[in-house]
Amino acid sequence: MSASPYLSLQHLHKAFGNFVALQDINLDIVPGELVCFLGPSGCGKTTLLRIIAGLEVQTRGVIHQAGKDISTAHPAERDYGIVFQSYALFPNLSIADNVAYGLVNRKVARDVVQQRVQELLKLVGLPGSGAKYPSQLSGGQQQRIALARALATSPGLLLLDEPLSALDALERVRLREEIRSLQQSLGVTTIMVTHDQEEALSMADRIVVMNHGCIEQVGTPTEIYREPASAFVADFVGQVNVLQGKLEGHELKLGEMRIPLADIPAQVTQTGDIKVYLRPEDVLARPILAGDACVFQATILEIDFLGAFCHVHVMAPAISAKPLTVYLSLNFLAEQNLQAGSMLPLKLMPERIKLF
Repeated sequence: MSASPYLSLQHLHKAFGNFVALQDINLDIVPGELVCFLGPSGCGKTTLLRIIAGLEVQTRGVIHQAGKDISTAHPAERDYGIVFQSYALFPNLSIADNVAYGLVNRKVARDVVQQRVQELLKLVGLPGSGAKYPSQLSGGQQQRIALARALATSPGLLLLDEPLSALDALERVRLREEIRSLQQSLGVTTIMVTHDQEEALSMADRIVVMNHGCIEQVGTPTEIYREPASAFVADFVGQVNVLQGKLEGHELKLGEMRIPLADIPAQVTQTGDIKVYLRPEDVLARPILAGDACVFQATILEIDFLGAFCHVHVMAPAISAKPLTVYLSLNFLAEQNLQAGSMLPLKLMPERIKLF
């Protein structure tokens, strides 16, 4: 992957009257990368995508695409294809005409258009459906056609605005795998807006986590999940237990437990009361061994069956007055004959504990 950015956003700011939608956004995206803008509703991710597309105008800031300043360029002068959540297909046009729309507008020769449409329909797995109309296709098929239309002019940038949110769960998983595979094979630089963390974690090369118009963290899916830069990121991405602790030098006091810590995070600047973030998979079922400061006894309150793995809600007075959630496999629960009311020895992983 090239080190020089294909798209560069510098000090972007957007205000709607007194409401600040985006504040000092700085981001470089390299060629061929798939970047997800992830965040809750109203965090500014769609506004940022629309500014990149020229559908909104930033209050201030600069955008460069392939070395060209497009900060004030009209949408038609920008090199991108876009796919919306609502498909936005023309209901009165056939599938072939929908796909060909951008090429026809550019006055491309008819035989070239026909050949390109057939290539794209094959590419998105719908060959032979050119004569149909959008109403004759399922939601997933319509979204494939919207993707084909966006790719028709071979854009340098593909923008996806929550493209899977209107689909059912199975279709969403199937299509996200297909979009990722297609994006990688074409090598097209892609930005996708989503509020679905699973979607972002499974598809992105990098994730941009946004909150209240600001970027909280940019990183690979593993970095975002394993090394959250803020309490917001830790809480928003994945499931997490939030406990109250006390930091005393290089020791964490968690309820009755005292856990030695090898490293104190840079963002933790003082001792005293502190929030402790712990992923459910980082609490392990282990036998209690004498002298192990990280092992404690818990009582199972409830088991949520989720297939191969279960969310097990436990009460562990030794470390918290609130219930904890841990992940355990269905096989382990069956082998140990564990159910609500069972005692369960657990072990914390100090290196996985996050403090904010």
